[in-house]
Amino acid sequence: MSQPILAGKTSVVTGAAGGIGRAICLAFATAGAKVACLDIDLAAAEKTAAACANEALALCCDVSREGETKAAAATTVSRFGTVHILVNAAATDDRNGTILDISADEWSRVIAVNVTGAFLMSRAILPTMIAAGGGSIIHIASQLGRVAAPARAAYCTSKGAIIQLARAMAVDHAGDNIRVNALSPGAIETRRLVLRYGDMATARRVAGPKHLLNRLGEPQEIAQAALFLASDAASFMTGADMLVDGGYTTM
Repeated sequence: MSQPILAGKTSVVTGAAGGIGRAICLAFATAGAKVACLDIDLAAAEKTAAACANEALALCCDVSREGETKAAAATTVSRFGTVHILVNAAATDDRNGTILDISADEWSRVIAVNVTGAFLMSRAILPTMIAAGGGSIIHIASQLGRVAAPARAAYCTSKGAIIQLARAMAVDHAGDNIRVNALSPGAIETRRLVLRYGDMATARRVAGPKHLLNRLGEPQEIAQAALFLASDAASFMTGADMLVDGGYTTM
């Protein structure tokens, strides 16, 4: 009987409280990985960890603060010994607006969490991952890192930057046997869509037809893509942006 594809691996997932991050934690645990579930909402992260099918740890972490990312990395290594997989899924809520509508503080917060957070978390984990002989880092980007949408200036900018960060890190750390990829979902049925559209029914009606498959995606569908990128099945894949967008960017 073959082992689960992530057996013996330790993973760190930011933004683990709900939506895509939670689905990734559950998928990784089912695939045999130990999981450190990081989120700014500790109670929600604890619920994710409790639902994992394998050993899991919940940690409070604001990824925009370097001290917190370092502390989370140290606690994870103390508990599990090392880290083989990092998924940067944390993203802050952002309201619709052009650059004339949103404040400088709102802009800075989006960049601080969505981009700098991935930088800081990667920086905290990389030494351990290098010492372990390599691993996989996945930045959760978006189809809006490839194409623009009205009144989404900050979000589009942050996700485009994440895709480029993955490419640059892939170049820098290939020699360390570390693969770095971006994963770009289309519109997924999460709390963020409810915040943007008011309710899920409206999100399905308005955003669903923007995808060739004429529907929104499910968090589990993105989790399966992350599972592929984290596993040895993607061993020849680095510096890529994997689109799982229901055909959104083809139209």
